[in-house]
Amino acid sequence: MDKKGLIRRKYSLKRKKNYFEISKSFFNPLVKLIKTKKIKKISLYFPNSYEVNLLKIFELKYFKKFKFLLPIIKENQLMHFHEWQYQEILFVNKYGILEPLNSKIIIPDLILVPLLAFDKNKNRIGYGKGYYDRYLNRYLKIHKKIITVGVAFSFQKHHNLPINKNDFKLDYIITEKGITE
Repeated sequence: MDKKGLIRRKYSLKRKKNYFEISKSFFNPLVKLIKTKKIKKISLYFPNSYEVNLLKIFELKYFKKFKFLLPIIKENQLMHFHEWQYQEILFVNKYGILEPLNSKIIIPDLILVPLLAFDKNKNRIGYGKGYYDRYLNRYLKIHKKIITVGVAFSFQKHHNLPINKNDFKLDYIITEKGITE
């Protein structure tokens, strides 16, 4: 197993062992960030495998005015974002992840990115399939204003992650302890 694989395994187990439900206050730093930007479309992920449960965002009145998106994995190893309304029916993809109906592709203003580990430089290690890295490397050339926020628990911080030219550096990381810039 390579170095990234070992880190994935370590933090996957750590997240399972230390998982907890976040409170609504988790989103306070995100609200402050959004207020300084022109955000209308927010991409979430549907939580699984002990990821931070972002669905609590729907309990906050502030977020009622936004359009929410979820990723859909395509056959050609690509990912796109599609509109989703809370409690709308979802379908299970080949990875066991819930996805919305395949509707019109929408480019988000802000992407909340799942991860297994992050470091002080806002690098991330995901699940190893490269969907977010490919999406961001492709779309940020055209849509330079997309904001990326990695979502994690503070215990997922690793001292220094191994990265390569295909890995995408995030703009921010949000944990239960706040947001890093």
